[in-house]
Amino acid sequence: MDRFQEMQVFVRIAERGSFTQAAEDLQIPRATVTNLLKRMEARIGTRLLERTTRTVTLTDDGKRFYRNCVRLLADMEEAENQFRNTVPKGLLRVNMQGTLAKNFVVPALGDFMARYPDIRLQISEDDRFVDLVREGIHCVLRAGNLQDSSMVGRRVTQLEQITVASPGYLEKYGVPESLEELAGHYAVNYISSATGRAMPLEFVVGDEVKIVQLPELVAVNGADLYTAASLAGMGIVQIPRYRVLQELEEKKLAIVLPELLPPPIPVSVLYPQNRHLSQRVRVFVDWISEIFQYVR
Repeated sequence: MDRFQEMQVFVRIAERGSFTQAAEDLQIPRATVTNLLKRMEARIGTRLLERTTRTVTLTDDGKRFYRNCVRLLADMEEAENQFRNTVPKGLLRVNMQGTLAKNFVVPALGDFMARYPDIRLQISEDDRFVDLVREGIHCVLRAGNLQDSSMVGRRVTQLEQITVASPGYLEKYGVPESLEELAGHYAVNYISSATGRAMPLEFVVGDEVKIVQLPELVAVNGADLYTAASLAGMGIVQIPRYRVLQELEEKKLAIVLPELLPPPIPVSVLYPQNRHLSQRVRVFVDWISEIFQYVR
């Protein structure tokens, strides 16, 4: 066991807030994790972590040491990879917005696994804000504008959006022919997990984006619920066209204000800005960019 592994263990404990989860991530016994951390603290002569029965937090010295360890580990990995043609390997945890995963990523996974058979991929599904470092997730795939300044990423496409409502809703409230005629209408308001507020409707008018905040009959915080509520006649929604192609064909939904489209919605792979991008994350981001290259 060397100092390099001690730093890896310390960083993993600090990020996961748990000795047990750090041991699982690194695939070593929990007792080994505990002993390595104790040995490191004894050698450098300071306490790095405060432990209780429920929590593990960094001390002030631990916070300073953590930043240095992250930098040193990143430099070490980069230096080693410069001089050898390494094969990406290891566990890659990815969190994705469910409909993007189902429609575009999962159907193409066979290609990724064939290219990188030594990567073990774990995919979780969420629309919520994810604390990547705390939850041990390497990157996320999201639709929408970047809200968290602690993350950076690569935009992989922009999805065309449309405004739709059910025929039953339009029969009851009328078909609006202009933005002004939206008065008296309702939206299915989508509650942002980042802000906790309802997201307004947006329309591109010339070079401007007009914001319209309609009252709601119902508000939701999930993509599938958003579509389902509109199909049930609960209001107007704005949604990527690919998600409702079948419903449009079957006339379960109708396009509203077709001449005034919403702005396209960006799709991005995001990861922490203060972390070195590992080789397995880098090849995954490149692959995601490939599969979304022609998606609109």
